[in-house]
Amino acid sequence: MTSCVSKKKYTDLEARNKETQDLLNTCTVKLNSCLEDKSGLSASLAALRDQNDHLKSTNQDLITTSKDMTILSTKGAQNVEKALESIKEKDLKISRMQDALTKKDSVTLAIVTSLKSAVGISDPDIDINVEKGVVFIQIADKLLFKSGSYIVTDKAKAVLAKVAKVVNDKPDFECMVEGNTDNVPFVGNGILLDNWDLSVKRSTSIIRVLTNDLKVNPAQLIAAGRSSYIPLVGNDSAENRARNRRTRIVVLPKIDQFYDMIEKEMKKQQK
Repeated sequence: MTSCVSKKKYTDLEARNKETQDLLNTCTVKLNSCLEDKSGLSASLAALRDQNDHLKSTNQDLITTSKDMTILSTKGAQNVEKALESIKEKDLKISRMQDALTKKDSVTLAIVTSLKSAVGISDPDIDINVEKGVVFIQIADKLLFKSGSYIVTDKAKAVLAKVAKVVNDKPDFECMVEGNTDNVPFVGNGILLDNWDLSVKRSTSIIRVLTNDLKVNPAQLIAAGRSSYIPLVGNDSAENRARNRRTRIVVLPKIDQFYDMIEKEMKKQQK
């Protein structure tokens, strides 16, 4: 069979076919490269989106934390302010209480001075001292009573009159009259049963002298008996037992009035 296409034309077609094939191969390579680049870009884009989402989340957390810190800072400042105010208030109370205590101590010192001046400090049977801001007047029983008796002697009334004068000058103070005995058991006589009864009865006897004869306000007086349970020294000799038989008059501010004084001082400071 004879060909219907000339050799030259065939050669030209073959050359053009080769060019087309090369072009196709080149396009295929470029297409594959573009597909690979697209895949890489997609992955990169996905990573960037994830990173962007993470940054958004972190930023939101920071915003929330910042708001929380602002709230905490505000509350902290308020708490500090309240704490400082509380400390200031406590300092004020302490200061006013110290002032009140100083005033009370001044009054206590004045009482001691008055008592020592009126009663005298040379008598060994009368002891006047201050313990923890309280005035104690200790009188030996031999100045007040006969042995085993609760009847106040005339000599005792002279001593009690000096005490009454100082007490009457301090209507804002109270006096506790405290009877004390030695440890020798008191033999009951139908009226008094034991040392407890004797110590209390001696206290009330002195209180009656102070109120009935010396006009001390009864509201200022407190009766108390300690029996033999608060000795000054051991009850091992006649001399020591005599020291333990005593009456103690405790001069102290009325507790309610003392706190009223503190409260009034604090109110003055706050105005």
